Amino acid sequence: MDLDTAVDRLKHLDRAGWVLAGHDAPESVAAHSWGVALRCLQHCPEGLDLARVLSLAIVHDLAEAEVGDITPHDGVAKADKAAMERDAMRAMAPHWLDLWEDYERGESPEAAFVRRMDALDMAKQATAYGEADVLDPAPFLASAERRLSGTPWSTTS
Repeated sequence: MDLDTAVDRLKHLDRAGWVLAGHDAPESVAAHSWGVALRCLQHCPEGLDLARVLSLAIVHDLAEAEVGDITPHDGVAKADKAAMERDAMRAMAPHWLDLWEDYERGESPEAAFVRRMDALDMAKQATAYGEADVLDPAPFLASAERRLSGTPWSTTS
């Protein structure tokens, strides 16, 4: 799949977790990536490379255009999911493979921060869906809380 096709596909690929929770018109993967990027811009602490942070946020779910939004409920081993996504990134955007791999490892300060903003975006969306009585946000909020625990950056605004 070429990059232009992948970008277009992400605009229409529903986030699988929301579908599994019973939402029949959830946000797309692209909408989520935009939310993550905006939250990164909003909360990026001094000392982090903002350009890298935003690049990580934008490409972090790009492989899903090829492999789909695989959730733990799909029964795919983490290693298999990672290999499929790595192959997809290698094929469609080899020039961004290092960004994607950095995000996946979560070891650089920028990647660790973006991963937290990914969890924050999920929590904010779960809260909105809960307030609209579309789904029970509790499992999503618990997951986000686990991922956000110990974060040194403010995520309250």
